[in-house]
Amino acid sequence: MSLYILFLLALIQGITEFLPISSSGHLILLPNLLGTEDQGKAIDVAVHVGTLGAVILYFWQDVKAAILGTPRLLTGRIDTPGAKLAFLLVIATVPVILFGLFLEITGIYDSLRSVAVIGWTMLIFGLVLYWADQKGSHEKRSEDWNLRDAIIMGLWQAIALIPGTSRSGITITAARYLGYDRESAARVAMLMSIPTIIASGVFAGAEVIATADAQTARDGAIAAALSFVAALGALVLMFKLLRSVSFTPYVIYRVILGVVLLFIAYS
Repeated sequence: MSLYILFLLALIQGITEFLPISSSGHLILLPNLLGTEDQGKAIDVAVHVGTLGAVILYFWQDVKAAILGTPRLLTGRIDTPGAKLAFLLVIATVPVILFGLFLEITGIYDSLRSVAVIGWTMLIFGLVLYWADQKGSHEKRSEDWNLRDAIIMGLWQAIALIPGTSRSGITITAARYLGYDRESAARVAMLMSIPTIIASGVFAGAEVIATADAQTARDGAIAAALSFVAALGALVLMFKLLRSVSFTPYVIYRVILGVVLLFIAYS
């Protein structure tokens, strides 16, 4: 795979993974727009590893607390902030794992990778994000995250397996609906991405490792490094912007792209 294509894939994944505009939708669309072959699972896994590294680094204090709290959780004690965070992240990840296995076993997922599906999900869930962002209160903070909210957000996150929905977008939507302020909604959504990306990476990584060669490993390493840099930049920018702007700019982008894709799909 050419360095140019790897750069585009990594840049798109890095920027869109944590912005509410759907990374999977953009990764599926790129080969269609460029007239190239699908990049395959190896590169998909690699760019997700890069974004995983970025979100872990950005939220290292929270990640460290969850890691240190995991031994207490394993012994049935949820008596520290770290153990509570680890517990809630596990609970929030269960729905997406179960729904992902269902889509994979039934073969439904492949049929969802179409321009029409991405167009509809871009448009519909963009409007849902706008509604939740405008109607949601700002009374809750990230430290208020609880079991009920983790379950609800986890169920919403599972919907993101439909291409074009956006994992970060749908979890931010759920958090704003539940009354979290914008920065806290984004923070919880980003933390939820860590076990989700790890789970999807493990699931897809076994097949990739079994079939990988030296060229695939080289391309994957380059893609992972580039997506790490792009994702870290996107995280810094988004949280800086959230102090002064709403999610409306992302909604506008989603609606415009959705309408364009639907026009292409049905013309």
